[in-house]
Amino acid sequence: MKRSLPLLCLCLVALAEDPKSAATAPGGTAVTVTVTAAELVPLDRTLPVVGTLFARDEAMLAAEVEGVVQKTGVEFGDRVKDGQEIALIDTDTYAALANQAAAKLEQVRATAANADHELARQLELQHTGVASPADLDTAKTADDNARAAVAAADAAKRVAELDLAHSHVRAPFDGAVAERIATKGDFMQKGKPMFRLVNDATLKFIVQAPESYAADVQKELPVEFTVDAYPGEKFTGKVYLISPQVNAATRAFAFGALVPNEERRLKAGTFARGELILQRGVPAVMIPLESAVGLFGVTRVFVVEGNVAKSRPVKLGRVKDGRQEVLSGLKAGELVVTSGQTKLSDGKTVVIREAAKTAGITSAAK
Repeated sequence: MKRSLPLLCLCLVALAEDPKSAATAPGGTAVTVTVTAAELVPLDRTLPVVGTLFARDEAMLAAEVEGVVQKTGVEFGDRVKDGQEIALIDTDTYAALANQAAAKLEQVRATAANADHELARQLELQHTGVASPADLDTAKTADDNARAAVAAADAAKRVAELDLAHSHVRAPFDGAVAERIATKGDFMQKGKPMFRLVNDATLKFIVQAPESYAADVQKELPVEFTVDAYPGEKFTGKVYLISPQVNAATRAFAFGALVPNEERRLKAGTFARGELILQRGVPAVMIPLESAVGLFGVTRVFVVEGNVAKSRPVKLGRVKDGRQEVLSGLKAGELVVTSGQTKLSDGKTVVIREAAKTAGITSAAK
């Protein structure tokens, strides 16, 4: 009996010094947890967007004259320069018609010169009283007709020259041939498509935004996006057009960003996903992903106040670098539980793991 008394006293002292003692507090048996402080981190305010990349300029080149295609100088995928000749439509025939119109003009000009000379002669004779009024009227009419013939021939010559120019099909801008429709030997009518050209040096990223963001979307705001062809690589552009109308069916409006593409890595028609940067470096409360738990459709975190865990509903936002944005329900600096949540309930007593380790080291040193 005398031996057991000192042993009992020693056990009682050890139990009193143990932070994990089974002494029952109002929260019950304490649960060991790890915690971290909610941090205030600069985070861009963004709007997620998805859309398609379009060529800034796209043209369906159609025949402007009728005739047989004599030559096509490009194939789809070829790059062209502004003004480059890419096809000929019956150019020899139109060149001959232009020469004919030029000769006709010279002919009527000569006739007009004779008529003008005759009119001058009749006027001189009229002054001397030799010419009759009828002869003078005839000379005036012939001169007027000759002048009208010159104007008509000149217009015909201009039309012939224009047709000749149109028989040389030329690229309207720097770009690439996306589709070749016509080939040598085809008979073309006016308006029949021949080539489809795209200017892919600059692309348009066209997306939709909810109408609630109408006041936020402004020109020159940056857009960052990715495409499946280059996983993990970000491309950038700037907003340059905003639709003035909201779609009544989708309650969204379109806007577009210009994307530089000098190296032609991106292709028109590509699907892209990204975000519109509405504001840079907005302070945001961030917590580790594992801090949030879902219960009955409500997302909660456990906040440690003193040595008690409090269950608190929160609204979460974006995920970045293994952390979750908290939109509401939590303030920066508050301690949130990162492990041990499955054993917790609202008001449960907790022991922070780091503190427990420190206490153990201190006891060992004694």
